[in-house]
Amino acid sequence: MKKFITVTIVLLTTLFTNAHEFWLQPKKYRYQINEEMKIDFMVGENFSGEFWDLHRYKAEEIELYGGGLVKDLSKDVKSTKGNNLFLKPGHAGTYLITLKSNDAYLEMEPAAFNDYLEDDGLDHILSERKKLNQLGKPSKEFYTRYAKLLVQVGERRDDTFRKMIGLRYEIVPDQNPYTLKTGDYLQCTIFFEGKPAPHALVKVWSKIKDTTFLQNIYTGKDGSIRFPISASGEWMVSSVRMIKSGKDGADYHSLWASLVFGI
Repeated sequence: MKKFITVTIVLLTTLFTNAHEFWLQPKKYRYQINEEMKIDFMVGENFSGEFWDLHRYKAEEIELYGGGLVKDLSKDVKSTKGNNLFLKPGHAGTYLITLKSNDAYLEMEPAAFNDYLEDDGLDHILSERKKLNQLGKPSKEFYTRYAKLLVQVGERRDDTFRKMIGLRYEIVPDQNPYTLKTGDYLQCTIFFEGKPAPHALVKVWSKIKDTTFLQNIYTGKDGSIRFPISASGEWMVSSVRMIKSGKDGADYHSLWASLVFGI
């Protein structure tokens, strides 16, 4: 399957009505050994949005991977507006921070839900609603967030970046972003329940100064995408998968994955 790419430029002052990306936002992406790292939990679009409300939602699992070790950070999360996590890595290397949220609940009016399905490439759900004459039916949905953040401490790079955590929906880069430079390409694979996810819409966001660029790319049969690193700055790869709900109370369950890093 060909990977069609659409590029649009979005000013940071513009927010979509259905802004719903979720990501882990560090103050910067490269650190010295023992330098304090502060991370915000964010929801929005285009690297712009609001602090995640930890009084309404919950980070069920949050972990730090680095130096061959795994650390549970769930008790370190602060329910403040920003500065939700403080870290101070004591060794050089590439570090991976991961988060899994609780299952939240959402209801949407029919038109808004149909637009959301179209915008996020969830054509199979939209087609099913058309077939069943349900385009005028409001939605009832559970959703779960799966966020990953890669940061670099010191000069030593390692293969922590390729660690598969076992998240239900997960993005794994094939190269360490901190070995790349402008003009290189990065390949990522999208996994659903441990298997590559073909024909999934993936959004690649890059923040260059005050402007955010968006690329829409569909995964190939092997679940992978490949895109150029056009400039230095902040990068996010995100995707959503929607399935039938396995629990009472909702028709669907959406799984939101993101991966953030700096170039």
